[in-house]
Amino acid sequence: MAGLQIKKLVKSYGAMSVLHGIDLDVRDGEFLVLIGPSGCGKSTLLRMIAGLDDISSGELWIGDRLSNSLAPQQRNISMVFQSYALFPHMTTRKNIGFGPKIRREAAPTIDAKVNKAAETLNLHDYLDRLPRQLSGGQRQRVAMGRTIVRQPDLFLFDEPLSNLDAKLRVQMRTELKALHQQLKTTMVYVTHDQIEAMTMADRIVVMNGGRIEQSGSPLELYDRPVNKFVAGFLGSPAMNFIPGTLERGDGAPRLRTAEDITMPVGETTALSGQEIEIGIRPEHFRLAEGPEGFPYRVAVVEPTGSETHIFGTVAGIGVRCVFRDRIAPEPGSQLMLSVDPARMHVFDGATGNRI
Repeated sequence: MAGLQIKKLVKSYGAMSVLHGIDLDVRDGEFLVLIGPSGCGKSTLLRMIAGLDDISSGELWIGDRLSNSLAPQQRNISMVFQSYALFPHMTTRKNIGFGPKIRREAAPTIDAKVNKAAETLNLHDYLDRLPRQLSGGQRQRVAMGRTIVRQPDLFLFDEPLSNLDAKLRVQMRTELKALHQQLKTTMVYVTHDQIEAMTMADRIVVMNGGRIEQSGSPLELYDRPVNKFVAGFLGSPAMNFIPGTLERGDGAPRLRTAEDITMPVGETTALSGQEIEIGIRPEHFRLAEGPEGFPYRVAVVEPTGSETHIFGTVAGIGVRCVFRDRIAPEPGSQLMLSVDPARMHVFDGATGNRI
């Protein structure tokens, strides 16, 4: 096993920069997830770690080795791709054992490694099947088995579940997490799916525009996002934002919207009269009791069975709410809502940074 250290890593194509001085430490045995929108640079960073893309400047350390100029095969890493990349004419057994065979390992050693990987990934019943005879999830497990037999210092995953259906993705998330707990090997996982990131990661790195916006545990990022971008990117459904002006009087600070609706906010360093935006997660809305709430105009009601999702407006701003109770307001009707001020997030209206 080995950790990973990245120092001021830059990737440029001519005059165009894709990564702008990335600094990142990945601890030995950590499951780190890189997440961000398309084009943010996460896959480019993964390919640079793998040695598939050159480094323009900066340093890349795998364990105690400076790896900038090392060829991919010299880095002792394994990479699982979105497309599985299996040999279609080889059985599961031969696909998994291909790497050790190329390295001219003894046949008994190869068989032992293949059987151990098959046991780890529940593939024993499929060892003599070709890829076309396997389901998508089984093919992905074969691709992972091929990486396990290499016993790498570092596993890299490039959106490996994106080709699977929703039910299978949930199953494979659990299997990948269990695999990490069993192998205790350093893993770097790229995805655009924030549910994958939240459920699987020891630590999440949120990227945007070739830079790291925030790094931390899933709950740290969910509860204390540093800016609007991170707050809006993590969470499903996404966080709601309501702009207005901060007012400080005799009581608690309040937000006043352009339509003269007010609501209390939590403690903040924002100044009276400052333009701010309040971030509220959909699950934190409650039906108000008495005159304490603020008006919410219902537009669409979406029952899911376990929850009720409602889309509507507050002060003319689109807002989505999620209720555990089965409520069924009529479209066009008005509800009174409230939010615990301690659950509100306050962002600077100009910079988008948390205040």
